[in-house]
Amino acid sequence: MEHFVELPPELCSLKITGFSKDMGSSLSLLPSLMCRLENLLVAIELKDVMSSYFPEASQISASGILEALTTERCLERISLERLEVLGDAFLKYVVGRHNFISYEGLDEGQLTRRRSDIVSNSNLYELSIRRNLQVYIRDQHFEPTQFFALGRPCKVVCNPDRETTLHPKNIHPDRRENFNLRCTKSHHWLHRKTIADVVESLLGAFIVECGFKAAFAFLHWIGIKVDFENSALYRVLDASSANLSLMNYMNIYELEELIGYTFKHKALLLQAFVHPSFNKHSGGCYQRMEFLGDAVLEYLMASYLYSAYPDLKPGQLTDLKSLAVNNNSFAYVAVKKSIHKYLIKDSKSLTAAVNKFENYVNLSSSEKDLLEEPTCPKVLGDIVESCVGAVLLDSGFNLNHVWKLMLMLLKPILSFCGMHIDPMRELREICQYNGFELRLPKPTEDNGEFHVKVEVNIDGKMISCTAANRNSKDARKVAAQEALSKLKNNGYKHKRKSLEEILRATTKKESELIGYDEEPINVEDDIQMKNLLINGEMEGNIFFQNKEVSLNGRSETSIQSTAGDNKVDKNDVNNGRNNKSNVVVQNGCLSRGATDKINQKEYHGDMVRKTARSFLYELCAANYWKPPEFELCKDEGPSHLRKFTCKVLIQITGTSATLLECYSDPKLQKKAAHEHAAEGALWYLKQLGYLSKDDNRV
Repeated sequence: MEHFVELPPELCSLKITGFSKDMGSSLSLLPSLMCRLENLLVAIELKDVMSSYFPEASQISASGILEALTTERCLERISLERLEVLGDAFLKYVVGRHNFISYEGLDEGQLTRRRSDIVSNSNLYELSIRRNLQVYIRDQHFEPTQFFALGRPCKVVCNPDRETTLHPKNIHPDRRENFNLRCTKSHHWLHRKTIADVVESLLGAFIVECGFKAAFAFLHWIGIKVDFENSALYRVLDASSANLSLMNYMNIYELEELIGYTFKHKALLLQAFVHPSFNKHSGGCYQRMEFLGDAVLEYLMASYLYSAYPDLKPGQLTDLKSLAVNNNSFAYVAVKKSIHKYLIKDSKSLTAAVNKFENYVNLSSSEKDLLEEPTCPKVLGDIVESCVGAVLLDSGFNLNHVWKLMLMLLKPILSFCGMHIDPMRELREICQYNGFELRLPKPTEDNGEFHVKVEVNIDGKMISCTAANRNSKDARKVAAQEALSKLKNNGYKHKRKSLEEILRATTKKESELIGYDEEPINVEDDIQMKNLLINGEMEGNIFFQNKEVSLNGRSETSIQSTAGDNKVDKNDVNNGRNNKSNVVVQNGCLSRGATDKINQKEYHGDMVRKTARSFLYELCAANYWKPPEFELCKDEGPSHLRKFTCKVLIQITGTSATLLECYSDPKLQKKAAHEHAAEGALWYLKQLGYLSKDDNRV
């Protein structure tokens, strides 16, 4: 039993012999060293726990884990916040990518909501609690006066009376800060957001030290699914072929040269520039790709800022990222790079708005000062994001390609020259710092315009600024900017430096793509022309206006066209001629018209780098035919061995209309059945001369 006796210091004298002053100074550091040792041991324990579930955790250092567990409240030299910025952006990217690939039927809004449900703080909090992460978080400021050596009991013991007064103060929801009060029961009070942030900071630590693969393993352990089958990407690429009918609306090769990337799947680039107002085709618009491009750009920008500015605080990184990744910045990029000229749309009002904004952007600075900035059309920023999303898909999620594209497209933004934080936010901060009252009366509407007023009360003196705009948010920004100018002219400023001043004083390092070690999906493996005709033979059946021709060898059956009087026998097919069909070749593509002269009708395309279905879409577009129609004809067999038979319909137009029907063999997958039917159609079209005879790939 130990007994404590408290005496007034005046009645006591202390004499220590054989104990130097230097030794005493060193021993005074013991509490701090013990606290840091305890924190490190906690990080090592968490590392061991994670390593027992997934081996990738053994690659990360204990110091990296400790940084991800330490909050700003500890007042240490390390903090989780920079890692949390990186992990937050990465989480949004990989979850968004998974949703995009896995849920083809969801639109952009539905994808956004689904991602928000997963990356929300409430969900991350629940996942953290399941893995008991909260017990490892370091959130207490070290107080030497509260340190007790091992084996020495703490005199602050919780009894029923103390619990009623102490505990509610620490867990009260209205209090932003916790009390640094402890007891022998080791109570630890944490905000829910703090627990959620630790998931993102640990994710950031894995990215920085170990790479994407280890980060994926951590997410799987915590309970977030981000993996997907390669075949899901192939389905997306295959489905994009429906946009090949838009080949005549855009100079693809010119656009590819502009962005510095050559697409394997041209249909992706076409879809990336189709506005929802254009409904003259069966393909989709850019909105889903914009969702994907926005997610990957946010991570790439976070990686750029994290690596280029290692000394910036987390809040400054977030501000810079917000300035770079937003619709207005991307809209300026679209106009400056002339990307907007390739937009496929069918809206006069949208065209007028785009032209008005383009004219404003191309004005000189002196001319802009005399005019009010027009409303920025959202579509301009959207097509930059959708273009990036198209490159991401076409490259098989190769971030190296997207990284180069980002650096090229966003080069004017990455200098951060002339940047401005949102004026409403800056006005709030100045008013809060100086103790001014900020009033924001409700906007009034008159003749389609919103009239907005911003008032600042400075010790009874009122500064009032008004603005009008068709968009209430834009009007409020203009009024706030005017109020800011008046406050600054009167000498009122914020206590902190501006971002421009901070960047000028900060050392900038070479930027890098952090953590990318993921193997890109080799989309070329799936887009090879598989099982095509070898040495003039092919399995399958082709039907031409309900007259069957067997391809399992040679057949003498004639084929009847829809015209009723055109007959094609075996010799005509093998010679690649049809005397009743007259089609001319112009500039490598089949023309709409026809001549009386018999011509060799050839289409030269890069078939090795496309699926049969994709190539068939491209062939129809080149000949001005309707896109091929794929239909499921038969679904048979037991549930575990379902077999699908599909057919493709092709309308060959010219002097005589011809309908080609090609049926596949029963296949275990619908995609394989579609591909087999397309292969049969391509074989027959080659025999008719619509493909190059010198190409042995068909």
